[in-house]
Amino acid sequence: MAPGPPFGPRLLLVLLLLCPLRPLTQAHRFSVLNTTFNHLALAPTRGTLYVGAVNRLFQLSPELRLEAMAVTGPVFDSPDCVPFRDPAECPQAKLTDNANQLLLVSSRAQELVACGQVRQGVCEKRRLEDVAQLLYQAEDPGDGQFVAANAPGVATVGLVVPGPGRDLLLVARGLAGKLSGGVPPLTVRQLAGPQPFSSEGLGRLVVGDFSDYNNSYVAAFAGARFAYFVFRRRGARAQAEYRSYVARVCLGDTNLYSYVEVPLSCRGQGLIQAAFLAPGTLLGAFATGLSGAQAALCAFPLAELDGSMEQARRLCYTAGGRGPNGMEEATVEYGVTSRCVTLPPDSPDSYPCGDEHTPSPIAGRQPLEAGPLLQLTQPISAVAALQVDGHMVAFLGDTQGQLHKVFLNGSQGQVYHSQQVGPPGSAISPDLLADSSGSHLYVLTAQQVDRVPVAACPQFPDCTSCLQAQDPLCGWCVLQGRCTRKGQCGRAAQPNQWLWSYEEHSHCLHVQSLLPAHHPRQEQGQVTLSVPRLPTLAADEYFHCAFGDYDSLAHVEGPHVACVTPPQDQLPPNPSGTDHVTLSLALMFEDVAVATTNFSFYDCSAIQALEVASPCRACVGSLWRCHWCPQSSRCVYGEHCPEGERTIYSTQEADIQVRGPGACPQVESLAGPLLVPVGWESRLALRVRNLQHFQGLSASYHCWLELPGELRRLPASLEEMTEDTGLIYCQAQQFHSSMAQRELPVPIYVTRGKDQRLDNARTLHVTLYDCAVGHPDCSHCQAANGSLGCLWCSHGQPACRYGPLCPPGAVELLCPMPSIDTIEPLTGPPEGGLALTILGSNLGRDFADVQDAVSVAGQPCSPDHSLYRTSARIVCVTSPAPNGTTGPIQVAIKSRPPGISTQHFTYQDPVLLSLSPHWGPQAGGTQLTIHGQHLQTGGNISAFVGSQPCPIQEPVCPEAIVCHTMPQAGPGEAVVRVVFGHAQRTLLAIPFRYTANPQLLAAEPSVSFRGGGRLIRVRGKDLDVVRRPLLSVWLEATAETTAGTESQDLRSSCGAPASAPQACVQLEGGLLQCSTVCSINSSNLLLCLSPAVPDGARPQRVFFTLDNVHVDFASASGGQDFQYQPNPRLAPLSREGPALLKSGNVLDVEGEGLNLGISKEEVRVHIGDSECLVKTLTLTHLYCEPPPRAPQPANGSSTLPQFVVQMGNLRLALGPVQYEAEPAPSAFPVEAQVGLGMGAAVLTATIVLLILMYRHKSKQALRDYQKVLVQLENLEIGVGDQCRKEFTDLMTEMTDLSSDLEGSGIPFLDYRTYAERVFFPGHGGCPLQPVLGGPGEEGHRAPVRQGLTQLSNLLNCKLFLLTLIHTLEEQPSFSQRDRCHVASLLSLALHGKLEYLTDIMKTLLGDLAAHYVHKNPKLMLRRTETMVEKLLTNWLSICLYAFLREVAGEPLYMLLRAIQYQVDKGPVDAVTGKAKRTLNDSRLLREDVEFRPLTLMVLVGPGAGGAAWNGEVQRVPARVLDTDTITQVKEKVLDQVYKGTPFSQRPAVHALDLEWRSGLAGHLTLSDEDLTSVTQNHWKRLNTLQHYKVPDGATVALVPQLHNGGAVSQSLAQSCPSKENIPMLEDGEEGGVRFWHLVKGTEEPEGAKARRSSLRERERERARAKAIPEIYLTRLLSMKGTLQKFVDDTFQAILSVNRPVPIAVKYLFDFLDELAEKHGIEDPETLHIWKTNSLLLRFWVNALKNPQLIFDVRVSDNVDAVLAVIAQTFIDSCTISEHKVGRDSPVNKLLYAREIPRYKQLVESYQEMNSALAELSGSYTSAPHCLEALHELYNHIHRYYDQIISALEEDPVGQKMQLACRLQQIAALVENKVTDL
Repeated sequence: MAPGPPFGPRLLLVLLLLCPLRPLTQAHRFSVLNTTFNHLALAPTRGTLYVGAVNRLFQLSPELRLEAMAVTGPVFDSPDCVPFRDPAECPQAKLTDNANQLLLVSSRAQELVACGQVRQGVCEKRRLEDVAQLLYQAEDPGDGQFVAANAPGVATVGLVVPGPGRDLLLVARGLAGKLSGGVPPLTVRQLAGPQPFSSEGLGRLVVGDFSDYNNSYVAAFAGARFAYFVFRRRGARAQAEYRSYVARVCLGDTNLYSYVEVPLSCRGQGLIQAAFLAPGTLLGAFATGLSGAQAALCAFPLAELDGSMEQARRLCYTAGGRGPNGMEEATVEYGVTSRCVTLPPDSPDSYPCGDEHTPSPIAGRQPLEAGPLLQLTQPISAVAALQVDGHMVAFLGDTQGQLHKVFLNGSQGQVYHSQQVGPPGSAISPDLLADSSGSHLYVLTAQQVDRVPVAACPQFPDCTSCLQAQDPLCGWCVLQGRCTRKGQCGRAAQPNQWLWSYEEHSHCLHVQSLLPAHHPRQEQGQVTLSVPRLPTLAADEYFHCAFGDYDSLAHVEGPHVACVTPPQDQLPPNPSGTDHVTLSLALMFEDVAVATTNFSFYDCSAIQALEVASPCRACVGSLWRCHWCPQSSRCVYGEHCPEGERTIYSTQEADIQVRGPGACPQVESLAGPLLVPVGWESRLALRVRNLQHFQGLSASYHCWLELPGELRRLPASLEEMTEDTGLIYCQAQQFHSSMAQRELPVPIYVTRGKDQRLDNARTLHVTLYDCAVGHPDCSHCQAANGSLGCLWCSHGQPACRYGPLCPPGAVELLCPMPSIDTIEPLTGPPEGGLALTILGSNLGRDFADVQDAVSVAGQPCSPDHSLYRTSARIVCVTSPAPNGTTGPIQVAIKSRPPGISTQHFTYQDPVLLSLSPHWGPQAGGTQLTIHGQHLQTGGNISAFVGSQPCPIQEPVCPEAIVCHTMPQAGPGEAVVRVVFGHAQRTLLAIPFRYTANPQLLAAEPSVSFRGGGRLIRVRGKDLDVVRRPLLSVWLEATAETTAGTESQDLRSSCGAPASAPQACVQLEGGLLQCSTVCSINSSNLLLCLSPAVPDGARPQRVFFTLDNVHVDFASASGGQDFQYQPNPRLAPLSREGPALLKSGNVLDVEGEGLNLGISKEEVRVHIGDSECLVKTLTLTHLYCEPPPRAPQPANGSSTLPQFVVQMGNLRLALGPVQYEAEPAPSAFPVEAQVGLGMGAAVLTATIVLLILMYRHKSKQALRDYQKVLVQLENLEIGVGDQCRKEFTDLMTEMTDLSSDLEGSGIPFLDYRTYAERVFFPGHGGCPLQPVLGGPGEEGHRAPVRQGLTQLSNLLNCKLFLLTLIHTLEEQPSFSQRDRCHVASLLSLALHGKLEYLTDIMKTLLGDLAAHYVHKNPKLMLRRTETMVEKLLTNWLSICLYAFLREVAGEPLYMLLRAIQYQVDKGPVDAVTGKAKRTLNDSRLLREDVEFRPLTLMVLVGPGAGGAAWNGEVQRVPARVLDTDTITQVKEKVLDQVYKGTPFSQRPAVHALDLEWRSGLAGHLTLSDEDLTSVTQNHWKRLNTLQHYKVPDGATVALVPQLHNGGAVSQSLAQSCPSKENIPMLEDGEEGGVRFWHLVKGTEEPEGAKARRSSLRERERERARAKAIPEIYLTRLLSMKGTLQKFVDDTFQAILSVNRPVPIAVKYLFDFLDELAEKHGIEDPETLHIWKTNSLLLRFWVNALKNPQLIFDVRVSDNVDAVLAVIAQTFIDSCTISEHKVGRDSPVNKLLYAREIPRYKQLVESYQEMNSALAELSGSYTSAPHCLEALHELYNHIHRYYDQIISALEEDPVGQKMQLACRLQQIAALVENKVTDL
């Protein structure tokens, strides 16, 4: 029963989609990868842009979208050759990039003129609508059509000038190359006519000596009447100084009679770099500063420029070039014979553009000078300008890619905006163009085209930013409320409507003043706004005011605008805590805010509510016009209080006496007392003023005290002192505080009447104080402030009390003796200087009491004044004492007994003994342990390593101090010291050594499950200097994940073992850090387990902590971030009861995400105490092979073994497993067994057996199918990504190869070798034996030569040759091999007479066709069975050699190199020849072989075994694999070291040894087989780099083998070399030992088979037999997808009809058409077969299969196998029958099933071509080895001599021509025997 449909064909038909490179077009930008832009042109009427680039022309829309593209290069060219057709005319030609030198638009003809640098700068014309359409290109251009400079660094400028009925081309260029000497610097050329771009009959600037006048042109411009050219050159003949010039010619002057030039000078500046012709002005950017690193901008008025030129012209026409002062001011330049003349004065007016008799070319001597408008810090490379609204704006592009906008205002220039347009460092091209509307600028750099707005007015949101930008093109349109160009503002011409930043007094409209400035919210009123320069509106238009959302019509009178405020209900409420609301007040025109300000509406009643303590003062002192009514206690707005009440007016009122806060009724201050003792009755008095406002109104007063938790009211009485002042007395009262505070400030205020509060002039409070608080003992009490009256009272419980509260006899005047509670520390060094802290009570009232009162162990101790605390603490500094001194501390205060401590202080001497470790990284962080004795001495202990502190980790133990080192500047030794107070101990004998910091170089893998525990291997340097390396992860944790974590506390008690660090600790900032400790395997390897992270926490950073060195995982792993994957989930083996397992079956465990964070090698699966071997791990399945017998449970608690999966830290128990037991013997008696067995056993057993077999087979098939589906799914997902990555790598390699080929070229075989290999395949290097090459035969050589020469003449007789061929073919013993050999000999012998050979071939083909027409015409030319078929093959090889070199060779070579590169990237078995990367199914390595790419550094140079490169030893990197055998390594190294050298000129691989070099003296010769080779069970494995453990980056050298004479042949010998004696590694036995490399052979010795009898071995064999080999066929798909582009390119080159088809092909196809017509064959299929068999299958398949026939290369067996598949695809594409494939088709057929129909269309198109028949062109050299070929041919004639003579004699015409006789004469000469004649 099949488990499901087959998957092989489905998998093999997966397609790879490759995306082509596209232009990168963003908004306002266009760029193309790897393309350099040169020039930019604009079609004025269409707005279309044209970009001239290297090898490309682009047509863009105005928005920079690509519309069309044309390819212009690269082409075969040389600047030293005139344009050629035949490459033989220019041997130095090479593939040259075609940079665009000139790009112009001819609007009249709607043509684009494009001139490149190749072919001596010839031009072409293309359609403006579509640049891909070529209108004209010179086939064979003459030197008159050489237009542009042929070197990219030499500028060419030009203009298309409208002439009468035609456009002309003005071109100016510099001198470039030896062939450009005849091209004048300035020419007039025709654009139309029979010879476009020719200057014949038109004007040329004649130059006497080009070396003196090498003009460097900057720009060309066309004005209304003249064309101007700006350039630089030396001033005149033999002058070394360069100057700037501008030249002018009339637009209609086709002869350049009007040429005039004058020098330009920008005062004090250098040479001109860029220029632009603006209206009325020529702008020039000049270099300035050191090395031209700065720039200046100068403006030359066009009127002055033309005047200067006109003056030079007049002087040269009429005054001989001399000015009024007799000095030469004009001359005829450029070394011509013409001179300035003296013509009639009216000549300049009569001949404004000159004539034949006027002098030319004229050069003015007087420079036109101008002062700099502007200085810039960067060189300027481009200039453009616009005249807008009467203002000139210039745009300057610099060499760093910045565009500067400049306002030219009179004689000054101001940069108002700069922006980065191109990439930094990329110069802006001089082609800086504005579009037709003047709204955008097109900016060109080498990498991109940008569309930049000329003015970005809309980007400024308000008037202020608009004017501050100072953009002369922008202004503020007042009534539109936006920043616009002047033309976009409708009323800009009216005053005050469009504000411009450069106008005098130009300011944004604003509200200058408000009257009133604010308004009460309770009433509605009018506000007047003063707005200067308010624009005038039309009669039917109006302004309005907007108070927030409320609109009010505005009344305008001049600059004043009156508006009515909104009513109270239209105003929003006051914000909380404020007394007003502020609204935006905007003067509006329609919906545009013309001017805005803020306006406040205030609420007087809100002030009173906000200021409770002083409502009156707040009311009248506010910003608003509020008044206070004292009798009613109200804050009101308006004129005064109502109902005649007295009014206290606002501060804002003038000329009123009763106003402001000073007039308010208020409590000024406390009259007494300020300090009130707790528990003592006190009467408070307060000073008041301004109570006269209440005259005539009686009321009671109260004092209010805000005690803690209580507001106490006290009756009060008023005592008036003067008219406006008085005192208020509060009733006497005892105060008690519920809070134990020494002093408590209590706020106090006064009320009048029921609730009328008097203002407090300032914050008032009385201070309650309690003597008992803060004075715990007598000394504290006596030290209290005397003004408080506190005494120490012994009445009852002794305490500090207020004096009157203590009975007289209970007052204590003397305090008790001092009491010492604790001292710290208890030990100190003998040197003293230790700060000792004494804590206790009654330790003195002040410092004077204790200054000399302290002794320690009988030694004086000096107290520190700054650290003394009254009565409670003394800190004193110990004095020196002998070691071991001990005793108590004593404090003796005068007049009192001394206080003595119960603790004793001991003087002890700390000693440092050792430290560990002895070294650590210079970055610090090393945990350093200092061992010693009495280290717990003193309390202030600090450690130092060198000059750096070493922070100590608490606690300090008596015998050890632990600290952490700090960073050090560099490696070195440092002394460790410990400071105990003022005493210092140093460990001089054992310094600490700082080493270089550890470095991490690699870390893998980079993924783990969240459960952690995955082994991470970290490689680096100096890793063993770290004591405790960590791998940590920072997590952004949630509340749930941090609930179980705490901040880590590293402190531990002395003597206790160090506690293990917590897995996760809480950090500051809410982060969680989880860490694991890595183990140090060696100085180069750390082994770390990935930390487990809680669920829900998001990893932020994964890093290594190497003491103080912190390295992110991505930095250590080469950029690969560490990722956490969700923990896997595994399904239980069985839902009910234990899982049943039969011995030998593979266990399939289902789950999710199983391989996301682990590999199968790391998974451990246990069944009880035994392991289940993991075979396969996929995303959803785990397959393992259980032990053959039931294991024991891991613990004795259960009877069945548990199935446990361990993935890192994750331990997943999936339930118990029960092995199916063998059926136990029956317990029935024998009689019962016999009875039952005879009755039913047979039937039952049969049924049960069938059912069990069926179920077992079904389950097994299902398991196998599920396993296949899993593998298939993974493979299909991966194949696309793998193909894309492989293709990217391959294209990178091919790009490098292309650049290499530019220097070395493709290694084509020379024609002689090519012909020999094609004519005589399989004959090695010498197919022909020399004539009489033996010694002693010199005398016989001359007649032999004479005879062979006569034979050559005889072959020219067509009858003889045809008779010879027919006679030979009729001989039965004349084999097919002989026919091919003779045909090739004839091809060589007649090579010099190709027309004759062609005629012979046609005659023989006609005979062959006549023969097959009567049989089956479709079989003709199917094989090479006759001499004519071999002749046809040779003839095609001769005729198509040029096509191979020029067209098809390059893609075929690139395909060959791509195949070789791809094959070498994967392992290749040196014994079986099978490879991981191939297209050939039979050559596919169907095993998973682990391999690693290595880069070896190969020594090349003298003594290193390589070619000498300039006499120096160089290190060349070479890519190999660690699984390569040594021979494979040598082949790859030779390929990469000699990549530019043909194969025949390289050393032979077996003539060299590979040496691994390590250090100065370590040389190890590596070989495939030596004493170290591993031999096991008759199998010997070939040595690989992995076997020798050669590391990445190792240094190797190729050295000559000693037995080869110590020299390496670098070139082929001229004599015939023997075939390479390469020892092939056969998969055979050698002395009973069989070799193997990557995989062992399929067959084993019988003995081994007999020994393999265990159950596990048998199961493995069955599994291997059942393995699906197609699982590896995706490797074929990957290889096919990667090579697809190169296969397509090769087939396209062979079958393309877009280029002229080789003449020989057309000649042959026409002849086959004639044969078909002659014989009446009308079947198109037959003709298709003839053409296919004759050319495609005969020549091209041979070329595809055997590229060594064309190139001087090595083709390995694996490359040959891949080429065979591609050639078979080509063969299948040539058949007419439909290409059908199915599930049983061979893999190699399936591989290209989708592409073959497309290739068939190419073949059909190729055979339907119809080009005119032309003669076969090209002359061939005389055939190589002609004499040898004739001699070999004679040997065949001699073999059938009699038959040939008979045939010649029987032919009547032959008899007349005496052909037999002539052949006999030839035989006599060659064989030196006498004939019968």
